[in-house]
Amino acid sequence: MTERRTGTRLRLFTAAVEVIAEQGYTAATVDAIAERAGVAKGTVFYNFGSKEALFSALLEHGIRRLADAMARADGTTGETGVADERDAGAGGGALEALDAVVMAQLRFFEEYGAFARVLLTEMWRTAWQDAVAMLREEALGVYAGVLRRAVSEGAVRADLDVETAATAVFGMVLTTSIERRALHPDRPIEQLHATLVDLLHGRVSGGPFTG
Repeated sequence: MTERRTGTRLRLFTAAVEVIAEQGYTAATVDAIAERAGVAKGTVFYNFGSKEALFSALLEHGIRRLADAMARADGTTGETGVADERDAGAGGGALEALDAVVMAQLRFFEEYGAFARVLLTEMWRTAWQDAVAMLREEALGVYAGVLRRAVSEGAVRADLDVETAATAVFGMVLTTSIERRALHPDRPIEQLHATLVDLLHGRVSGGPFTG
């Protein structure tokens, strides 16, 4: 794929996620997406063939970037193939890695707030089950891997349902990210992160927040 076409596709992704976040997938039109991207309507069909194919490619692109950011925070290799320990910290345990991955997800949604809203409201339709499977494997899979390490380290209770916990953590970070942007935009992201990790540590370790 040429650099020019790649740039055009990225512009269409940006326009599409903004329009769909504002109007919803059903109401969003190819005309509106093309106008937002500053291209002709035919450019959308040339690059993707249909609105459905555009949205499917958008979900794949966004999920892959999100999962890569989370994997780098965990200190594992992401799409770039290079481990990034800026957040995970050398020699940290699984709970430290969990904290870093939560922050990576918060930072990603801080930068790509429209994509967060689209994930929450649009991608759970039957038509996008491939994207849901990809999210579970690549993004939620990062949380599941960290939590499995925490179990093996004895940092969390041995009977933890890792897959369900991974889904719950991802969903909690997603919804609180959206709420912060909508209702508390001046609240520092570090404050939100501190609250989330306090809750998470109590839950997964069997501490005072368990029922």
